[in-house]
Amino acid sequence: MLKKFLTTVPTALAAGCIGGAVAAENRIDTQLPNAPELAAYGAHTVGVRQLEMVNPGQVNILAIDPAAPKPDPLPTYDRPLTVEMWYPAEAEATGDTTFKAFLRDGSTEVVLNGRAIRDAAPAAGDDAYPLVLISHGYPGNRFLLSHLAENIASKGYVVASIDHTDSTYRTQAAFGSTLVNRSLDQLFVLEQMAQMASDGGEFDGLYDADNTGLIGYSMGGYGAIITAGGGVTEASVAYPWGGPHGTLGIHQAGSETHNALPDSRIKTAVAFGPWGMNTGFWNAEGLAGIQIPMLFIAGSQDDVSLYENGVRAIWENASALPHALLTYENGGHNSGAPMPAPAESYYFSEAKGFNISEHYTDPVWDTARMNNIAQHFVTAWLNRALKADAEAGSYLDLVANSNDGVWSVNDDGSEKEDHSYWKGFAKGTAKGLRYEVKAP
Repeated sequence: MLKKFLTTVPTALAAGCIGGAVAAENRIDTQLPNAPELAAYGAHTVGVRQLEMVNPGQVNILAIDPAAPKPDPLPTYDRPLTVEMWYPAEAEATGDTTFKAFLRDGSTEVVLNGRAIRDAAPAAGDDAYPLVLISHGYPGNRFLLSHLAENIASKGYVVASIDHTDSTYRTQAAFGSTLVNRSLDQLFVLEQMAQMASDGGEFDGLYDADNTGLIGYSMGGYGAIITAGGGVTEASVAYPWGGPHGTLGIHQAGSETHNALPDSRIKTAVAFGPWGMNTGFWNAEGLAGIQIPMLFIAGSQDDVSLYENGVRAIWENASALPHALLTYENGGHNSGAPMPAPAESYYFSEAKGFNISEHYTDPVWDTARMNNIAQHFVTAWLNRALKADAEAGSYLDLVANSNDGVWSVNDDGSEKEDHSYWKGFAKGTAKGLRYEVKAP
């Protein structure tokens, strides 16, 4: 009986059960021995705190009946947004490094362990830190990419990760709200963060909102493309299951509202598995509007956003900028973005119809391995774009297929002329990946 039980739960959870109590550690900060160089945590102690924001007077998508005549005026409400902020903290700070988050089932709350200290005092640097916004998928929550948020905060960034109303595990509602609001949420949070860092603000001078990066996963990636200047198609505005009564039209390519949307404070964006090409939300005309360099990250077997006709097609049709595409060969939709599956997620949910752990895991790749690779590449990308770090660019100057890299070094460790192995990867560890740059 015990043997049968142990085959149904992950090892960490089973070990806790044998001891008489469930003691899942659920770490988000795992650094594997084969992690690439820039995945390592930085020199900063990290703090984390929760912020509450309200965007007034927003169109209430949930109050619009798509089957009824279009209301005039459209109903509005004050839209609440919870934000988790990770930031460099005072070096001597100590305190609680656990936090609570709900699982994909929307009902199970679990404890996660990282390195960020709750409500630690921020550490001011010689210069203001760059700001990075994180936007989760549908559904998701502000902790889904916590491994990445905490990691880059340790390297001198302030990170604001958004709980998107109507799109979290506990508030999941009509998809049209996510389609219309995702980019608007991102830009509203940017403005709120800017105000808090201005003279006399709560975080006066801590970070520079004029030097911001944006990271989005799945629907967060969809929103990031819009925020970066990519406009959606006319056909998608008319989808009966989308934004009711044409409310998505504010993001249509060529519209006045969308032309006015991009914010010059956002200098670059990273999109994990961005959704939309697979269902006709993007075309070459709309994607040509992207105004900032973007790093796209995808699995070649993504069955949600798709790959060849999905994320890769977005990259291929994006504007004439040096956009890059990092591919996890045989990886799925979860490539790189979600934190490791909490031990409590390993169960089949009758209500959802699937094992909850599937929301976080990949059939082929180890999640911590994928996270470490993402941390490495996102660090290099952001350091180059937001910190003008010329050395960071050398980690992005790579042969396209990692398997083709040649390890060729002298006895003293210096590289020979024919050495072409991916920089930052130890010998034998750069496998199963592709990194391609779109020629401008």
